This record gives sequence, structure tokens and C-alpha cells, in this order.
Amino acid sequence: MNEQPIVFCKGGGCTAKLGPGALAHVLDKLPPFSDPNLLVGFDHSDDAAVYKLTDDIAMVQTLDFFPPMVEDPYLFGQIAAANALSDIYAMGGTVKTALNIVCFPEQMDLNILGRILQGGAEKVREAGGVLAGGHSIADSDVKYGLSVTGILHPDKVLQNNACQPGDALLLTKPLGVGIVCTASRVGEASAEALDAAIQSMTTLNKYASEALAPFGVHACTDVTGFGLLGHLNEMLGGRCGALLHWEALPRIPQALDYADEFLLTAAAQRNRNHLEGKVVFEGAPFAVEELLFDPQTSGGLLVSLPAEQANEALAAIQALGLPCGLIGQVTAEEPGMIRVVR
Repeated sequence: MNEQPIVFCKGGGCTAKLGPGALAHVLDKLPPFSDPNLLVGFDHSDDAAVYKLTDDIAMVQTLDFFPPMVEDPYLFGQIAAANALSDIYAMGGTVKTALNIVCFPEQMDLNILGRILQGGAEKVREAGGVLAGGHSIADSDVKYGLSVTGILHPDKVLQNNACQPGDALLLTKPLGVGIVCTASRVGEASAEALDAAIQSMTTLNKYASEALAPFGVHACTDVTGFGLLGHLNEMLGGRCGALLHWEALPRIPQALDYADEFLLTAAAQRNRNHLEGKVVFEGAPFAVEELLFDPQTSGGLLVSLPAEQANEALAAIQALGLPCGLIGQVTAEEPGMIRVVR
């Protein structure tokens, strides 16, 4: 019997995440942990765990891994590492150490694995961290990522659910990478669109985090598998509402064209189903709806900060060179509801 060839890229990145509904169903059954030094756990789906070590130092821990979403192993390694490192920045932390997580078919060329690990190592080095080891298993499909440890001051933790009514919402990277990668897998994405997606996915959120440090950020999260709307829903925590302006969304321009051609992901549809009754679209085109549900791999930071600081913060992010934007406001009305308007 002939063995089926292993396909390197057949749909991965953060589209491979369990849907938010399924994940919540499982996590709700876990017993809570009681430790006064555990500053952030899994109780409100934050980006990383934070554990206080001393009065001045807290440890930030996260891990993330997934199958390839691009054909180039080196670029895949860079993207997977940037995505895992992002959780440390979303909490306001600094990267210190990282460990490789590897699943790899024994019959596949080990040079491919070498290129993946090279790409990941270079991103850890760019982050200022140390790659200290890892773990690998034989698997039928390629998967790669990192377990990352960082540090921050216990009083400067950026949680995902501390936004305040009146805050401005700032997004530091363009949307649409999931749609573009889907289009690329069927040969429909332009080189320009794929290059824009790769540039976004390989850019560390380290730079946006550093640019935002001088401002009074109330809440922060990185936009990944649950899409912008899913992560914003977690940020609101049922306490606040939000108003999004769809024309202000930073995006890869071609993503809307591909969405109109129904080059979509199953993960986006899971995100849509999970948020049923929590989002109201007022005149937004179908493609914009898909853009907002689209799972992002190594997406940007979604930041809630005082409105009076918003323009200055936006200018600091714009200086980094990626499309970004002030996309809406946190409101006191309709807690838990997101309204998408022009």
C-alpha cells in the first residue's frame, strides 16, 4: 500500500484553535485555584498567566503552537514564534526564556524542521529572550510553537478585562490574515496580499508594546483565533459595551475582495456562532462582518486606553509602519453588546 504524502501546509495558524464555545465549556468544569500570588489565571480567558514572585517581580507564562499556515518552513517558524511571544507583550511583560514545542513526522525531511526552528530562534533572539530548550514528539502533521516566560512588575499587569467606559479602542495591526492565507492555499491570493499578511504575522508585538508603555492603558489583549470581535467580547467582560467603526478598521485591502468570493475559514464561522446575539451590524457589508470574525495569526494588540491619549498613542504606533487605527469606543450602554457602525 502506498503511503499518502504529507502535506506541509493544509490550514493552520490560529484557525486551528478550538472554538471559543467549546473551550469555555471545558474550562468551566475545571476547579478554581486559590493562591494569593496567582494574579492572573484562566478565569477570564486572559492571554497569559501571571504569578507574583516578589513585591517587584511577577512571572508571566504562556504557550502556543499550531500547524503551518504558509508553505515556507522558515517563515512558519518565525510566525509561530511571534504569535507565542505576543502573549507576553499583551500582558505588558518582557520576554526572558522560551522552550520549543515540536510535533514532526518521522518520515519528513529533517532539514524542514531545521528551518522551522531557525525561524523561531531568530524571533526569540529579536525579542531579547533566550531559547533554552524544548520538547518534540513524532506526529502525523507538523506543529510548532513556544512556551514562553517573561517578567513584569506586579502592579503593571495589563489584563484583558479592565477597559472603562469612554476608553478609545486602538488596534495595532491590520485584519484579514486568515482570509488571505485561505485564499493563498487555493491559489487565489495575490503576491502583494500574501506579502502584507506575512509582514504582519512576522512582526513582533514587542514594538507596539514599547510604544504604548508611556500611556495609561487600561486593558490589552492580542487578536488571534477568536477574531477581533471574539477578543473584544472577552475584553468587555459583560460589564461594558462597545461601538466599532468599520470604515476605520486597519486591514489588508484584498481581504475584503477574498471574503466577497467566500474564501472563508470554518473558524470564523465558529466565532460568528459563538457571538450570536452579542453583535449588531448596522450597514456593514458581508465582507466586513467576515473580517471581524476572521481568526488572526500573530495579530495585533487591541488596546483600551483613555480617549484623551488616543491620538498620541496612535501616532506612536503609526511610526512603526504597519496599518493600525483607532477603531471605536468602550461604552457604558448595553453591557456585553458590540455595535458595528460606519
